[in-house]
Amino acid sequence: MKITAILCTYNRCDSLARALDSLAASILPEDIEWEVLLVDNNSTDRTREVVEMFRSRHPGRFRYFFEPRQGKSFALNSGIREARGNILAFVDDDVTVEPTWLHSLTSPLHDGEWAGAGGRILPERSFVPPSWLAIEGPMSMIGALCAYSDPGDIPGELKTPLVGANMAIRREMFDKYGDFRTDLGPRPGNEVRHEDTDLSRRLTSGGERLRYVPSATVYHEIHEGRVRKQFFLNWYFDFGRGFVRQAKRSLSAKQMLKLFARATLTALQWLITINPQRRFYRKCWTWLEGGKIVECSHRARQKRASSAEGRERLGEA
Repeated sequence: MKITAILCTYNRCDSLARALDSLAASILPEDIEWEVLLVDNNSTDRTREVVEMFRSRHPGRFRYFFEPRQGKSFALNSGIREARGNILAFVDDDVTVEPTWLHSLTSPLHDGEWAGAGGRILPERSFVPPSWLAIEGPMSMIGALCAYSDPGDIPGELKTPLVGANMAIRREMFDKYGDFRTDLGPRPGNEVRHEDTDLSRRLTSGGERLRYVPSATVYHEIHEGRVRKQFFLNWYFDFGRGFVRQAKRSLSAKQMLKLFARATLTALQWLITINPQRRFYRKCWTWLEGGKIVECSHRARQKRASSAEGRERLGEA
């Protein structure tokens, strides 16, 4: 049995060094082979230099691969092809892992009962939010700051999608269900995500089971550039677009009317709210609904253009 931890990165050499430091300290049984595969998604900073430093410190443990097509899903798919492991663990370049993380996360996948596993993703302990931002309770927006996931203390079957910053999947699942969709996943200038959600749904729709491992914990860095209102608005808008895009289905006229009505109601609630956290929460949800509307409109235009092209071809025939 061999495990490959896949880490994709783009221009984050400082965060990357901390992530690799924590991975290098991983503790696994001696009879388990493991490696860390770093996929450089066309970085222009010191990423290659940082990886070479770790390769010299830990011979045979770290590998480097360059993926020129920018986009996280391109990098993930390249990592899957280049990995040598039977079990693939995925982690982000801006998290640190506990020494037992890799072993805890992958242990349920050795006997074939579970297709994949996910663990906890918590914000770094030192983060103090601004007054306008809720990170706990029903208005929490911690998910925009980091890939937050904390289903609780009890291990068991995972009923929610896996989160890419802390998940492991048996390699054979990609042969059976395909790779990550390249029209989903963040890339420079675009925060459309859901590549991990889409894959999780393909697995569970095929009857596969996912395991939750609370002891497999990673801590997500909070980037200073994200603690800005404009970042949140852009993130929620693109999240709405991704939500529609990964669904792979068009909305009916009735559903579109409901979407417009919900967006209008949310906007009105935002405008009349005084509490700063609640007000900004509702503003972000207005942007999210706007992203859904934009993506639905784009899909409708594509569908009309495709229909018109089909009719034109029939006419020529």
